[in-house]
Amino acid sequence: MGTKLDTASVTVVVRGGGDLGTGVAWRLHRCGFRVLVTETEQPTVIRRAVAFASAVRDNRITVDGVTALLVSDDEEIDAAWSQGVVPVAVDSTGVIIRQRRPDVVVDAILAKENLGTRVDDAPSVIALGPGFTAGVDCHAVVETNRGHNLGRVILQGSAEPNTGVPGTVGGEGALRVLRAPVAGVFQAVREIGDRVQKGEAVAYASGQPIRTAIDGVVRGLLAEGLPVTAGMKVGDVDPRGVVDHCFTISEKALAIGGGVLEAILYLGV
Repeated sequence: MGTKLDTASVTVVVRGGGDLGTGVAWRLHRCGFRVLVTETEQPTVIRRAVAFASAVRDNRITVDGVTALLVSDDEEIDAAWSQGVVPVAVDSTGVIIRQRRPDVVVDAILAKENLGTRVDDAPSVIALGPGFTAGVDCHAVVETNRGHNLGRVILQGSAEPNTGVPGTVGGEGALRVLRAPVAGVFQAVREIGDRVQKGEAVAYASGQPIRTAIDGVVRGLLAEGLPVTAGMKVGDVDPRGVVDHCFTISEKALAIGGGVLEAILYLGV
């Protein structure tokens, strides 16, 4: 038997509170780690019902029984941990990482490129998906592409390249994604969890309708009033039609969260 890790003494900063970053933070929180999520001032998350990033706009959100709370300073971060909730702080430049010197940093921004994470940010630095090289700008990479290697921990090299093609869910790939036809301000006319039919307008951008190409359930939708660019992903329709899937962490996020947990334990803290 090895020595049991005291997870309550380990601080993890997860950069990015989208649905995948939330899956990571949720799993680590459940395992007893002190988890802090950082986000931008205007998160452009799609799966808002299962994203801790939604706390930036709504002050708090509960996902699968775990609550995340917007915080503004060190005192509020520590108070959140003492209350058993996940603190979410607005910090797009990594100031908190430099100030608090966490044991682990997880880059879950999913920008398909490195936006500033460095291998010396923490004793263990883990990155999700393409844009990073294990052994160069992080200690480990976790594969995010659906398929045989999803959730696999990479200790040398990089994740699979970005294909630019949405993964297949319920037999649908690109058609399940809603994209803005023009630049403008996003206006939703349906909500996450609503059932929609092919051709139906789900939202608008500058008065132009954004229609679903398939039947299904609205699994994700951008927050009202945010600016969008032409071609930007603004929603996701799930052809499987299971409403509960819209409000629970996905199998993909759980697999990636498991990969991050493995990487932390393997690398040691």
